[in-house]
Parts: sequence; structure tokens; C-alpha cells
Amino acid sequence: MVLSRLYFRWVLTVGLTATGLGAAANETDPARPTTPAAGTVRKHLIYFKDKAGTPHSTAQPQTFLSARAVQRRQRQNIPVLPRDLPVNPTYVQQVKAVPGAQLWYTSRWFNAAVVACDSATLQQVQALPFVRSARTLNRSLPTPPKRVEGGTTPATQAKGTRSQYGIAYTQAQMIGAVQMHDAGFRGEGMQIAVFDAGFPGVDTAPAFAALRNEQRLVSTFNFVEKTPAVYQRNNHGTHCLSTMAANESGVYIGTAPKASYHLFITEDIYSEHPVEEVNWLLAAEQADSAGVDVISSSLGYNTFDSPSRDYTYADLNGRTAISTRAATIAARVGMLVVNSAGNEGNSSWRNITAPADADSILTVGAVDSLLVRASFSSFGPTADGRIKPNLSTMGFQTAIVSPSGNVTRGNGTSYSCPVLAGMAAGFWQANPTLTAQQIISLLQRSGTQAATPDNALGYGIPNFARAYNLANPGTPLAATAAAARQDLFIYPNPTNDTELYLQLAAGFQAVPLQVRIYDSRGKLVAEQRVAPTSAAAVRLQSAGLVKGVYTCTISSGREQRSVRFVKL
Repeated sequence: MVLSRLYFRWVLTVGLTATGLGAAANETDPARPTTPAAGTVRKHLIYFKDKAGTPHSTAQPQTFLSARAVQRRQRQNIPVLPRDLPVNPTYVQQVKAVPGAQLWYTSRWFNAAVVACDSATLQQVQALPFVRSARTLNRSLPTPPKRVEGGTTPATQAKGTRSQYGIAYTQAQMIGAVQMHDAGFRGEGMQIAVFDAGFPGVDTAPAFAALRNEQRLVSTFNFVEKTPAVYQRNNHGTHCLSTMAANESGVYIGTAPKASYHLFITEDIYSEHPVEEVNWLLAAEQADSAGVDVISSSLGYNTFDSPSRDYTYADLNGRTAISTRAATIAARVGMLVVNSAGNEGNSSWRNITAPADADSILTVGAVDSLLVRASFSSFGPTADGRIKPNLSTMGFQTAIVSPSGNVTRGNGTSYSCPVLAGMAAGFWQANPTLTAQQIISLLQRSGTQAATPDNALGYGIPNFARAYNLANPGTPLAATAAAARQDLFIYPNPTNDTELYLQLAAGFQAVPLQVRIYDSRGKLVAEQRVAPTSAAAVRLQSAGLVKGVYTCTISSGREQRSVRFVKL
């Protein structure tokens, strides 16, 4: 939960904290739906028996996946499976034809549909020959959001060796993100999806101006209300996004200030019901289809509003909760899923919350600036004995940006999660041939507790440089190399003419270069070889580029870097 009633249980005395949002009913028996009172319209998850007769094929994934999504799978040798196929459109049409049935969404991975209807209509839907089972997801349809107060505390300017980061310097420096940025990896070319409860101010605050002006806000969607409008509802999403995406020199710099972002509202701040976990599932499928690389989710579920059933600790086994099952599939299709451990460490529950128990994802706990575990950070292990959290980063007195643009501090694994997600995106950018699971492994091996992981901090606090050197033992990241890389950039950016230049850092001079330009969908649109030169800059062949956002990859044979630019 991020802001609903779970959030009011946490630690408002120590600041704004957010971990997840609710808990869902026990999914061990999805065939047994709850029977609501007749006449009351509620949402239900309708499971279909099969995908027989679908017009789609795993041999032609381009009919339902973007080119970027297909390429992400291909890079990691992940096949497209029947699970990935859209639901049978004939089934969808027959459900919609039932009087009173309102079809909201369909789920590829669960082979299901979200339908709003009363109990009498539900019985008619369940009687359809292709329907396997149904499950009630909530007790009422969405209502206008109410204001939720957070417990942020005013921030004071902190001294640091990198004044442009403002008070965000400590959390970035702790995990090597400052050195990562100096080495030229700020998330260029990477796409991150953020699941949360609202993003007010992202369309206006100065800290997000570069994100807007460089057209790196790729898409938005509100799964609660079925609308693209996301610059509303709760501030929590804005706070979490800022730890990665904010980029206002001298004020605040996040851990992935040059990445591209998809903003999805999945959490309904009013109540806790399994429908929010289904929203998480739908957002993950949308992220998959769009070709997203990293999911950052500061959400968690363990208790629900009555009469939905709470989870028990035994349910946190990696295969029960709706959101957990969705997160596992998201990892299986090659996305790097980063999720908060939870803020239950000093509560009677104490444990992680779903989907933090999912297999093959990065679950993140919280520490303070002295690397000491934050008291609210949830403990592992999972019910089946796996170590959780996987890693921990700064979540106590974390620097965040408010919708007004003010820099404040907040507490919660909600913030340690995106801090790490941004660094992980930059690490993947620096090592583009790795799989998502290799990224997790290397980050864990870079942790301060790599040799002795536990269920309080996992493998400890990761570090970009240590992980990079583990991935590149023959060409370690040296401080001198990092300093040499920082001058590689494209200008003018944005550009509205045919003249485009690449400023060469010292490490890219006097060596042959291979330059490739990709569009926003990951398609190669231009390629050229640059002969060795001692010149400070070279002209790029940019004729024919249409308006849009591009990623330019430069390879010297010894190293490779990517920079982004915008054609107006």
C-alpha cells in the first residue's frame, strides 16, 4: 500500500512512508467467487478456460507486442509463449454482450477479464461456456479521491562534494550513482515504469522540466479510473518518481535523471481490495507491451478492507497473491522488477508484503544515512524460506521532491525502492548485453553483505562501481576513466536542423568509432563509422531523421556509451 489505510498505520511520527497498498484475498481458490448482494455493482476477475481460436500467434508477436518488447525478449533469449497472447476477442465480445456487464480490461497473462456488474449479471457471465471461474475484486466502484496527508518534514540544505545534487547527494553517493553518472550512465535509452497512487506536479514542477522538455514521459495511464490522467490524486507517486527522474542542478538530481518514464496509477487511496493488485497486473502487462526495462513499484499488500480476506504470512510464498504472481511473470518476460519490502518492521505483522515475496525480483529494504536498518523496514524471509529483502538503500530521511517543487525528506521503503531502481537502470545501460536476472545477481554480489546475507538487509547496500567491475573484470571502472567519460554528449540538443555533432571524450578520441542511432521504439535508423581523430567533435549523419526522441550508441571497441537527443 502506498497511501491507503496501511499507510496510516506506519510511522507518521518519522515522516512520509509508503510501501504498498493493500492486501488481497487469498488466491489459493480462484474458482470460488464471493457472492455480493444483488443489485450492487462490483468488479470481478473473470477467468477464461483457454485461448482457443485466438487470431494471434507466438510466431508473430509484433501483432500484440511493440518492437522494443520483442527486442527485450530476444536480447535475453526469452521466447514468446501462449501466456503472452491476448485473450480471445470472441470471448470478450460475448462477455460484453451480457446485459449489465461492463468490461474494463483484459489480462493476457491471467487469460481473464475485469468486469463490473451486479451479482445477477455475474451469474450470467459465469454461465458462459468458456468461463472457468470468477473472483470478486472490490466492494464498490471508484469514487473521487480524497486528500491524504503525508508526514514529510522540511529539508535543509546539506553540504556535499557535489552541490548540484542538493540533499539527494547522500542517497545517490551511497550506492555509487554519483560515480555512475560521472561515468556517463544516467539512464539514457532506458525505460522505467512507475506504479503508484498519483503524480501531481510532475507536469509543472521545475525538477521535472527536463523530463517534460526532452519528451521522456513516454506514456501515462490511470488504471483506477481508466483514463490517461495521472497528474492528480496522491502525492506519493511524485515523491517516488523524483528520487529517480528529478533533474534540477543545484537543487536535486535523481538516480536515473535521463531515463524515459511511464507513469501508471494502480492504487486507489480510498480502500484496500484485490482490485488494486489486478491494476498492478494490468500495468505490468502494459509495461511489457511497451518494451519497458525496469518496473519500480513502491506498493505492498497484506491486509484488506472487510469483507475481502487478508493474506497470512503463509501466503507470501511467491505463488499466491495476485500481485506476486504478476510480478513473477513480469520478471519471466525480461523486465527488472524492483519492489518495496514494506514498512511493517516495527508492527505486529513485521514481515514483507506482496508482491515483495515474488521470485526473481529485487525487493528493497531501507537504511539510514549511516547504513543502519530503518526500524520500519520489513523483514524476510518469504514463507518458503527465500532471503528477502534482496538489497537495501536509503529510505530514512530520503530526499524527495513535492508536487510544488520543494525538496523535503520522507521515510519509507517506498523511497529506497526507486532510489535503487534508478541506479539499476543505469547499471543495465552500462551493461546492455546482460539479462535482468544477471543484473540482480551482480547487484547482490556488490552488496555490503554479499558473503553473509540476512533477512534484515538482504545482501546489503549495493554499489555501482563494484557491480560494474564484477561484470567487466578485464576493463574495471577506474576513477580516471570515469572523469574522461563525462564530456561525451550530442549538441545541439534538442536540434531542429540537419547539423548534429558528437562531442568526444578523451577515451573516444584517436580510436575508430561505431555510431548507431535508434528511434524511441528501438529501431536502428542510422549507422556510421568514424575514423580515428583527435578532434574534439565529429559531425553525425542525421539527415532523414523525423521528429522524436533518439538514442545514440557509441562504441570504441573497448567501451560503449549511449546518449539521447531530441529532434524537433
